[in-house]
Amino acid sequence: MSSRIALLNRITYYIVNRKGKQMRPMFVFLTAKLIGQGTINERTYRGASVIELIHTATLVHDDVVDDSNKRRGFFSINALWKNKIAVLVGDYLLSKGLLLCIDHDDFDLLKIISTAVREMSEGELLQLEKAKSLDITEEVYYEIIRKKTATLIASCCSLGAASVKPGSEEVDTFREFGTLIGLAFQIKDDLFDYGSRKIGKPLGIDIKEQKMTLPLIYALRAVDNASRKWMLDTVKNYNTDKKRVEQLIQKVKDAGGLQYAEDQMHQFKEQALELLHPYKDSPYKESLIDMVNFVVERKI
Repeated sequence: MSSRIALLNRITYYIVNRKGKQMRPMFVFLTAKLIGQGTINERTYRGASVIELIHTATLVHDDVVDDSNKRRGFFSINALWKNKIAVLVGDYLLSKGLLLCIDHDDFDLLKIISTAVREMSEGELLQLEKAKSLDITEEVYYEIIRKKTATLIASCCSLGAASVKPGSEEVDTFREFGTLIGLAFQIKDDLFDYGSRKIGKPLGIDIKEQKMTLPLIYALRAVDNASRKWMLDTVKNYNTDKKRVEQLIQKVKDAGGLQYAEDQMHQFKEQALELLHPYKDSPYKESLIDMVNFVVERKI
C-alpha cells in the first residue's frame, strides 16, 4: 500500500491501524488449506491481500455514499480528509488490488475479484432504485444482498480454492459456500436493526434509511391491509419519528418477521455446512465451521 505520496501514506497507515476482524482473508486461507490439505502458496497470500484491499476500498467509498463520519468507532476517511480525498483513496486501493493480480499473471483470480466488484456496485444501485418505491419482494431482497454482501464472501472462498486448485470444480463449490454464508451474514445484520440483541447499532437505522429488509418484507406480507398501509407510511414519511419507528419495530416482531428471518438465516447456514461434509475432519474444516457459526451467532 506504500506510495511516494506522503498524504496517501498517512491515510493508508491510519487505515491499517484501524483494521477490523479481517474475516474475509481468513476465508481465503481456510478454504485454500482445506482443499490443499494444509498447504498454501504465494497465490493464496495474494488472493487474501487483494480481498482486503478491495473490501477496504468499498468501505471507504461506502462512507462517502452514506455520508458517514464513523467507521468501527473511529473517524472515517471522509470525516478526516473530506469526500474528494476519500474517493481517490478508495480508487487507489482498488487499483492496487487489481494490479497485484495483473503483475503476477493471476488472471483467474482477477476475474473472480472483478466480478465481485461489478456485482457489489449493481447491488447497491438496485437497492437505491427500489428504496424509492418501497416495493421490494423477498426475491428482489435476496438479489440485492447476494450482490451487495454475499458476492464478496463468495469471492473469498472461490479465490482460496482457485489459488491451490485453479480451474477445479471446487472453485464453484466454494463460491456457493461463500454465497450462503454471505446471505446469512446480511440477514444477521438486518436483525440487529430490530434489537434482537443488546448491541452497539442503534435501533431502526435501516428503517430511517428506508431499507426494506427481510423482517419487514415478511411482516408486510403477514399483516392486514390497514396495518400494511400504516407500516409503509411510517417507512416513507415518518422514518425519523422515534415513537413511530418503535411501534413499527414492535409490529414487525408481532407479525413474526424476526422469527422468519432467523429461520431463513439458519437454513442458509445449514446449506453452507452441508457443502463441507465431503471433506475429512481437520483443523481447517473445524475453523471454517466455527467461522460459519460466528457469522450467525455474532453479537455485534
